[in-house]
Amino acid sequence: MIDLRSDTVTRPTPSMREAMEKADVGDDVFGEDPTINQLQEKVAAITGKEDGLFVASGTMANQVSIKTHTQPGDEIILETGSHIFHYESGAPAFLSGVQLQTINGKHGVITSKQIEAVIRPQSMHCAQTRLIWLENTHNRAGGTVFPLEEIRKIRVLSDSHALFMHLDGARLWNAHIATGIPLSEYARYFDSVSVCFSKGLGAPVGSMILGSAEFIHRARRIRKIFGGGMRQAGIIAAGALYAVEHHISRMKEDHDNARFLAEILSALPGVHVDLTSVQTNIVYFDVSQTGKNGDTIQELLQKNGVQVISVGPTRLRAVTHLDISRQQIEQAAIVFKKIFQ
Repeated sequence: MIDLRSDTVTRPTPSMREAMEKADVGDDVFGEDPTINQLQEKVAAITGKEDGLFVASGTMANQVSIKTHTQPGDEIILETGSHIFHYESGAPAFLSGVQLQTINGKHGVITSKQIEAVIRPQSMHCAQTRLIWLENTHNRAGGTVFPLEEIRKIRVLSDSHALFMHLDGARLWNAHIATGIPLSEYARYFDSVSVCFSKGLGAPVGSMILGSAEFIHRARRIRKIFGGGMRQAGIIAAGALYAVEHHISRMKEDHDNARFLAEILSALPGVHVDLTSVQTNIVYFDVSQTGKNGDTIQELLQKNGVQVISVGPTRLRAVTHLDISRQQIEQAAIVFKKIFQ
């Protein structure tokens, strides 16, 4: 089976498993797990942040960050397709008591002008804008890269209103590989950043929050409150550490495979792909002109050995990753041609 449902389906490589088996461990709640400490120090260094906090998942990273930045009744400004709005089970309201002010972006990008227009006035009648939330790369927009120039403008705006900025950088590694812009250059404009190890990097578990030492100190307590304190978790941190050391540069292969697949799909009858949105490892395609719905196409593909995800009535997603070779993409292309022709 050629599994293109997500880059979360990757499995640890034999070398990664060996690193995990040999990991030196301790009690992380006491700050005594040497492998977790090494991972936190390494990722903080490459992102230019003072400190990092290892957590179980991307959702936990995002929600701990929200809780650390905000008070109940605050408001977060974000793009309409953002992960925390669609895929985190209403957690901002449930866990932090905050509301979300969404803005329709283009390819997942919102501008400083759009943001400025919805910042709340200092009034007893309004929720108080506290946090600007950006996502890079942007999942629902197709793995698109948020332009650095616009991030800089938003930072200037944020400072003028004394607002915090968070970057959901679950796939920031992909943005770095696609543009050549250092991770630290992306991260420097944000008060906090979250990154994920279990997507394109191929680790089995884990994400990280990055920020100032003071912010991470407060976030550590929130992680504990949310049940995220771990003990001898260096076993899983070792997989993430191996991924950071060995799997970042190879992500270009995933981007090349996604572009190859997108161009094949865009040439098929009744299939539409916005090729401008295929910038990293995610390909969305619409099948409305085929006369079939997304669930039907998903089922047909699976019967022929290819797995994708239906994300709307006629919209599907395919994601390339560590466990998918060019040969498998070429095999998948044959299946797509069979289904649509």
